[in-house]
Amino acid sequence: MKRIKNVNITLAIFVGLVLGILVGLLVPGNIGWFYGILTVISSLYMNALKMMIYPLVFCSIVVGIHGIGNMRETGKIGGLSILFFLLTTAFASFLGLILPRILHLGEGVTITMTESTVEATEFTSLLDTVETLIPSNPIASFAEGNMLQVLVFALIIGFTVLSIGEKADPFMAVVVSVNDLSLKIISVVMHFTPLGVFCSIATVVEANGTDTILSLATVMIALYVTYILYALVFYGGLVKTLGKCSIRKFFAAIAPAALNAFGTCSSSATIPISMRCMEEELDCPNEITSLAVPLGATVNMDAVSIVMSFMIPYFATACGIDISLSMMVVVLLANVLLSIGTPGVPGGAIASFAALSAMVGLPAGIMGVYISVNTLADMGATCVNVIGDLTCCQVLSAQLYPNKAGKTASKSA
Repeated sequence: MKRIKNVNITLAIFVGLVLGILVGLLVPGNIGWFYGILTVISSLYMNALKMMIYPLVFCSIVVGIHGIGNMRETGKIGGLSILFFLLTTAFASFLGLILPRILHLGEGVTITMTESTVEATEFTSLLDTVETLIPSNPIASFAEGNMLQVLVFALIIGFTVLSIGEKADPFMAVVVSVNDLSLKIISVVMHFTPLGVFCSIATVVEANGTDTILSLATVMIALYVTYILYALVFYGGLVKTLGKCSIRKFFAAIAPAALNAFGTCSSSATIPISMRCMEEELDCPNEITSLAVPLGATVNMDAVSIVMSFMIPYFATACGIDISLSMMVVVLLANVLLSIGTPGVPGGAIASFAALSAMVGLPAGIMGVYISVNTLADMGATCVNVIGDLTCCQVLSAQLYPNKAGKTASKSA
């Protein structure tokens, strides 16, 4: 029954996605009231998802740590998750730097630059991120939507709960109740996901227009081919070899999360759906999803790294700027470091791209061109990032809980 329900919601989301694209292309933008209604519905859907993100993330991490019951095991899951994300991001950055040179992207292209007021992310941002890891005001962290601080605060509370033992039972009863409430609300919101995705994608396509979609077509096609190959070959290979799971079963199970990420351009807003897919469809333990999924939304930026390292050689070639091998290595390392501070929200990679483009000496006006296609690139990137988050969950589940992985594999057989 769960599988049938999952197929139905996936099909409904896909239909909403296709219809949204068609409406955005065919319905004129001068029908302001129509797109106004779609924007309102899209905002309501996004707000409904975001409403429970931070309570769910906080409570699920605390419940997950309490369920593990061992500080060493909790640290192991968190550490392995971060290591997985950093290694895959480094590989993604390397791939994005090499492929544009092989494909000679940007050759023969003339770019008309526009002014942009976007400022580059300063490279002290990594130190600033570390400096502000521990929130001085946890309430403000929730109110401002600072996911990294919420994660750290949840870890502190979770480890403290373990250390004081039974004295924390009343607090844990409240946390478990809030966690259950959050999950119930999210399950209700899930029924409106096809409508939310339809409205979100229709407004995005209409705002960009056919001219923007057709411009830079070569690099966008190459970028999406890279996305698909990266997801199917790289992530699929990890799921098959280390995750001990059928590739077909895995992608069928996570389709709702992937499609939602594509339509909303937000890995953070997809956290509840991602956790639901992994736990209900692939029997992934909550101890893993409660840590790996929120961490992935904050740290895992594989596809964003592909976008940044893909676009920089493209624009450099188009502007007649040669990027040396040593500079490519610097950009690769900077990609990995900047990914830690890139927020999992629409447009989160723009400031990071500004920083990297400044490093290689691209004209400031190039940002205007990049921003015009950022949403189109970000849609696929967010989808791939979420797939990466869930790949990490599957790999950790198979490696740390082999008995449960065997159970899942036998079901798929």
